[in-house]
Amino acid sequence: MKAYKVGIIGATGMVGQRFITLLYNHPWFNIEVLAASPRSAGKKYRDAVGAKWSMSCDIPASVADMVVMDAVGDKEKIAARVDFVFCAVDMKKDEIRALEEAYARLECPVISNNSAHRGTPDVPMIIPELNASHAAVIPFQRKRLGTKRGFIAVKSNCSLQSYVPALFPLSGYGIKNAVVCTYQAISGAGKTFATWPEMVDNIIPYIGGEEEKSEQEPLKIWGSICGDKIVPADGPVISAQCIRVPVSDGHSAAVFVSFDKKPTKEEILSVWAGFSGRAQELELPSAPKQFLHYFEENDRPQIKSERNLENGMAISVGRLREDTVFDYKFVCMSHNTLRGAAGGAVLMAELLCAEGYI
Repeated sequence: MKAYKVGIIGATGMVGQRFITLLYNHPWFNIEVLAASPRSAGKKYRDAVGAKWSMSCDIPASVADMVVMDAVGDKEKIAARVDFVFCAVDMKKDEIRALEEAYARLECPVISNNSAHRGTPDVPMIIPELNASHAAVIPFQRKRLGTKRGFIAVKSNCSLQSYVPALFPLSGYGIKNAVVCTYQAISGAGKTFATWPEMVDNIIPYIGGEEEKSEQEPLKIWGSICGDKIVPADGPVISAQCIRVPVSDGHSAAVFVSFDKKPTKEEILSVWAGFSGRAQELELPSAPKQFLHYFEENDRPQIKSERNLENGMAISVGRLREDTVFDYKFVCMSHNTLRGAAGGAVLMAELLCAEGYI
């Protein structure tokens, strides 16, 4: 595989920092550009991020003295220096849509961690193990944008990564409906306990916009390409409730599901154990060897012991049992800033490079 020069747009934020930790020694991707807001532009990265650095490791020496560029004002220069960019900016949605389209029209592919384009019909929203085939919509997007190389691809909401991977392989049994309650870490809000002391010994039973995303975005993942766009699936019907909990990293979910054709518990466990996707077939660098890990113990999976499983890219599942209202219930968990955010975007970029879209 060739070496790709990449840029990180929004490099000083928490997801941007996570991109740096994942990319500074990546086998395919080399960090060429770091970009952020005008207030950070012109500074060395170590000075621009300062006390906001939230990762457990130190700032990698290879990027510490890199001069930060202006994500908006320098976009032409950035696009000319890189093969593609990762985007994780904190801006209004209409501004993000405009910025990402501007990079794409400059023939710079955009791998986005933002939600602004998730509803755009010809923008694929890919979990590589589940719907890698949705990348086939990219030529239609390029035609709309008038580009040869440029396009936008997005990853889904971080909370989906905990439960949709466990539901998706069971589609053959006809999933009728599901109720999901997610328990989401504070890093999903870009916070740490130092910056959000109000979360210590506390939960907040509301996360703005999360429930709508958790109910609607899975339908795009389950959808299909019709003509020049992705048409979301009609079902399953999902009802979600999203709660912020005092956990640093790791989103958990309690799932209740009913089927048209109820499988046995043994059948479900067999499907999970044998499930893999295009990411495993291609042996992508960031792909977990085993995508879904099932734990037999009643008190697993737990955040501290399972969130870093397979470098934080695996999905942990447990407590599968029959339910009195639905057919089954179970719990699952994923690392929200790895599989759910930056890591999921890196894996998607690896897929798109391996498949020749970048």
